[in-house]
Amino acid sequence: MASNGVAIAGFAFSPSTLTVSKGTTVTWVNEDRAPHTVTGAGGLNSPVLRGGDSYSFTFHSAGTFSYGCDIHSFMHGTVVVK
Repeated sequence: MASNGVAIAGFAFSPSTLTVSKGTTVTWVNEDRAPHTVTGAGGLNSPVLRGGDSYSFTFHSAGTFSYGCDIHSFMHGTVVVK
């Protein structure tokens, strides 16, 4: 996965914490067969991602953005923007 990418695999976000610079576009790719979402702070709101689908979001402001999967509430991740 690229340095600005997050894999969704094994019902987890990998890496679980990603640190990027302001203005970076982060792409999540669902490598599971199960559907997932990327939903959380700062406007993160993907559609349901089926296996092979991806979602990209550009972070324009600094901060810590927590997110999770609406379908699987035990899945959590964080993007730290500097």
